[in-house]
Amino acid sequence: MSGYIGFAGVYDRLTFEIDYKKRASYLHQCIVRHGGKCGELLDMGCGTGSMCEEMARLGYSVVGADDSYDMLTEAMNKRIASGLPITYVAQSMTELDMPGKFDVIISTLDSLNHLTDPEDFDRAIAGAALFLREDGVFVFDVNSVYKHDRILAGNTFVYDLDDIYCVWQNTPGEDHLTEMDLDIFVQDGDGKYERMEDHFTERGYSDDFIRKTLENHGLETVAVYHADTFLPPQEDSQRLVYVARHAGKKKE
Repeated sequence: MSGYIGFAGVYDRLTFEIDYKKRASYLHQCIVRHGGKCGELLDMGCGTGSMCEEMARLGYSVVGADDSYDMLTEAMNKRIASGLPITYVAQSMTELDMPGKFDVIISTLDSLNHLTDPEDFDRAIAGAALFLREDGVFVFDVNSVYKHDRILAGNTFVYDLDDIYCVWQNTPGEDHLTEMDLDIFVQDGDGKYERMEDHFTERGYSDDFIRKTLENHGLETVAVYHADTFLPPQEDSQRLVYVARHAGKKKE
C-alpha cells in the first residue's frame, strides 16, 4: 500500500461514489449469514477509516490496520470528529502482530490486490488465519482478473471535480498486473492548482489461487459473491467478495 503517500488527502474525494454505509450493512449481512457475530473486528488495509467508522456504528469493536501513516492520519481525524471508539495501528497486512484474536476480519476496496507479490498475498492470508478466532468469519473483496484485463487494462480515467482534477493512467503488465499512474491537480484557496503525482500497482488473482491460499492456511472458502450481492460470480464480475472460515467449522 506504499503508493498512497500523496493520495491520502484526496482519496475520499476521488472515491465519492462509494456508499460506505450500504457496503458496511452488506458486510454485516455476510458475517451473520455465515455464522459470525457482531464482536471484535479487524480491518486489514483500513485506509482512511471510512469502513471502520461504519462498522463501529453497527456495534463492532473495531481495530483498523494500515501501513500508510498519511492514510491513518485521515482515519484518526475522522475518529476525532465522530467520537467512535476505534483503535488504529500502523501495521502492514503482511506483518500483522495483534495482541489477541478477532471474531471478524475484513479487507475491502481491493486492498489485497495491492499485494502484487503472491508471497505477500500469502503472508496476509496467513496473518488473517492466525488472528481469526476459530468460530470467526473472514470477509474480503478483490478486483477480479476480468477487471484487470478488460476494464483497467491500458485505459485512462479522468475525474473532474470542483477543486480536484485527476488523470488516472493504467499500464498492463504480465499475469494480470496493472501499473497505475495518477496526476492530480488540487485547487487551493487562491484558485491556484497544486500538482501531485502518485503511482501504485495492483494484481488480479485467480479464484483458484485465492481458494488454494486460503486452504493452505486452514481457511475454507464458504462463499464467493458477485460485488455487493449474494449472487454467484459472473463472467464479467469486476469485484468478488470472499467469505472464509477455519476449515472444519460449521457453515451456516
